[in-house]
Amino acid sequence: MTPQYNNIHLVIMAIEGGAQKMHISGCDMYARLHKQGLIHNYLIPCYEELHTQSKEWLVDTTVEALKNWEAAK
Repeated sequence: MTPQYNNIHLVIMAIEGGAQKMHISGCDMYARLHKQGLIHNYLIPCYEELHTQSKEWLVDTTVEALKNWEAAK
């Protein structure tokens, strides 16, 4: 699946918003999301559902998912 512009925009919002919420750099947030597979296994495939929510909800859900996926490994 080749991500479209909107999908990429959603991923960037999740990365930057999550980084701010967690008080880390965007690079660190990207690395953690990428390592867990959240970008290609959650954010991009679930775009249709995720883009209908608020930015705050997206950020909160992304951070929660990251912490849960990291804890599970």
